[in-house]
Amino acid sequence: MVKESPKKILIFSLAYYPDVVGGAEVAIKEITDRISPNDISFDMVTLRFDSALPKFERIGNVNVYRIGFSCKNPTIGDLVKFPLSFNKHLFPFIGFLKARALHRKNHYDGTWAMMANYAGFATLFFKMRFPNVRYLLTLQEGDPIEYIKHRVRFVYPLFVRIFTRADFVQTISHYLAGFARDMGYAGSLEVVPNAVAVAHFSQMYSTEELFALEQKLKKAADDIFLITTSRIVKKNAIDEVIRALSLLPARVKFLVLGIGPDEAALRALARESGVEDRVKFLGQISHSEMPKYLKISDIFIRPSRSEGLGISFLEAMAVGLPVIATPVGGIPDFLFDPEKNPDRDSTGLFCEVDSPESIANEVKRLIADDTLRTRLVANGKKLVTEKYDWNLIARDMKEKVFDKIV
Repeated sequence: MVKESPKKILIFSLAYYPDVVGGAEVAIKEITDRISPNDISFDMVTLRFDSALPKFERIGNVNVYRIGFSCKNPTIGDLVKFPLSFNKHLFPFIGFLKARALHRKNHYDGTWAMMANYAGFATLFFKMRFPNVRYLLTLQEGDPIEYIKHRVRFVYPLFVRIFTRADFVQTISHYLAGFARDMGYAGSLEVVPNAVAVAHFSQMYSTEELFALEQKLKKAADDIFLITTSRIVKKNAIDEVIRALSLLPARVKFLVLGIGPDEAALRALARESGVEDRVKFLGQISHSEMPKYLKISDIFIRPSRSEGLGISFLEAMAVGLPVIATPVGGIPDFLFDPEKNPDRDSTGLFCEVDSPESIANEVKRLIADDTLRTRLVANGKKLVTEKYDWNLIARDMKEKVFDKIV
């Protein structure tokens, strides 16, 4: 019996390990690492920001081909400055050219666009040139949909074709599935969410190790630590949590893990609000260290203005933190409020969008009600373990998505 050759899929992604790592990049790696190379062989075209990185290397189960301008040891700030900022505008064209050259050698069975951004345009151009190669579009967008549409207004008809020319669409939430349909996509669609490294986020630490971190962050015995792990950008509404602190007891502090363009403005807001000493901007914390910071905290909070799914909430649930969020985007797929979703096992509390008063009320509620807190923690852990583990998600991607397109 002749063994069948693995199918070949070419991924288009604006960024990848180790240059820039976000939810989309984590999803690609976690999924492809769990799919046998005997079943599917993955190549990728992505941008090369750091000149120290090779133009080609194999990372896990993906052959990574890097293109574009680069510089030595770029910072996050460098990525939004010329010439690195010009990379994304060039990607639809240089990405297509690189893919065309690779296709002549490798004869791909399918392409995979990670998000309907510049990578989506590159995949669309490839589809227009090679219409018989199947095209999968994944939607992981976290920005408000109206903002996305406004940003592409000058090429909107072409943007629509990123959706309508796809052979299959996979989204990480029902909210984004609605986005695909709204853009005119009428074909097969699967909602397969991102997942959590459950074992990593639920790991145990020694009392001494946790106490040392509490001492480092000057956590007093009666302090309540709110925590968020997110990019410091407008959509994540860190400003509303800072405003809410003035409505809460002085023992309530706020840990901000992450970096972003709004940090200076938020530091100024904390000073103006008289809560500067209660907000700790801790910068970029490594993935390996993040569970420890969550463990020594009391409540995870992100009153998002928009959200594609919100993997940070699920990571907090895996650790064992109660969660406060807003009912926007894909968050209602997994967060069920005891009052707003009385027919579901409660996994968190909803606050209102852009409402410091609502945030403060929900924080006070969790502080005062140990029974509610215990219930939310138990249900949240159960949900994440049963539905959002990467092994389950990778299996669904293989059986429900990849097997159907190639």
